Formats: sequence, structure tokens, C-alpha cells
Amino acid sequence: MDSAVTARAAEGVELAALLERCGLADQQAFAELYDRTCARVFGLILRVLHDPGYAEETTQEVYLQIWRTATSFDPAKGSAVTWLMTLAHRRAVDRVRAEQAHTQREVAYGIRVLGHEFDEVTEEVERRLEQQAVRRGLSTLTETQREAISLAYYGGRTYAEVAQHLGIGLPTVKSRIRDGLTRLKKSLGVT
Repeated sequence: MDSAVTARAAEGVELAALLERCGLADQQAFAELYDRTCARVFGLILRVLHDPGYAEETTQEVYLQIWRTATSFDPAKGSAVTWLMTLAHRRAVDRVRAEQAHTQREVAYGIRVLGHEFDEVTEEVERRLEQQAVRRGLSTLTETQREAISLAYYGGRTYAEVAQHLGIGLPTVKSRIRDGLTRLKKSLGVT
């Protein structure tokens, strides 16, 4: 157990020294730092992003940030590994947020630009299909049922006005419309 702690402490000192040399633009130190830490950095980023391609890109961004900001590493504030992993985690979370914002913008744009046209077209198609179905359904009715329903529903007349127009009793109009609507519902498959 003590040897593992000692090894980690030694690694922390070595990585801190490499970061200090990176701050002085030492490319050899940067290459060694990368080789020793890239698997851990990539692993953390992959766990956040769940996408190997994005994780690779984000890992590159992290190491670019490390190269540019290595002078800001302060060993008094924490270990080199902690600093590296904090940079990696923050960059991965930023990538997730950026992707979510991008998706939300795309959806909003789609709704704004495409939504109305699509809805209008879809509604018009549905309306025409419903009209065709109703016409077919009306053709299954008797002439008297069809005439009574047409006057009441398409002509906007009350049952009493339909009875007066056809010269028949109100109870007869009501039964023709009721029977016709029942038959129409069956032909349209409405329950």
C-alpha cells in the first residue's frame, strides 16, 4: 500500500516538473506529458461524451489548452493530475453543453422555418383525405338520409328548418339524420 502511495507522489512531482517545462515551451516535456497522461484524459472525456470521435477532438483541445496555459499550473493548489483532469472535465462538459445548445437551435430553427409549411401541408392533406372518406361514407346512405344530413350539416339548417324545407315531420327528420349518422360512423370506422 505504501509503495502505491509513494509511486503516485513521485508521479505527481514528475508531472508537475513536466508542466513547468511545458510552460517554458519545451516540446520534449510536452510529448512526455502527453504520453504519460493521454489515456487518463481521453478516458475521462469519453465517459462524459460517450462518443469516441468527439472525445478524440476534445482531448486534442485539452492538450492544446495545456500547452498554452501550462504556466498557470500551481502545484501549491493541487496535483498535476488533478489540474489536467479538471481541464479535461471542464472541456468535456463545455462540449456537451455546446452540442445541446446546437441541437436546441436546430430544432427551434426547424420549427420556425419548416414547421408551419409542414403543418399546413400535412393538415391540408389530412383534410382532403377526410373529405374523401366522408364523401364515400355519404354515398352509402339512402338518398333521404344523405339529403337530410346535407341540409343540416352542410347547409347549416336546424332540424326544424330541414323538416320545413323537405315538407316532412320533425320526428322523421331526426330519425333520418340519426340513422344516417350511425351508418356514416360505421362506414368511416368511428366507434
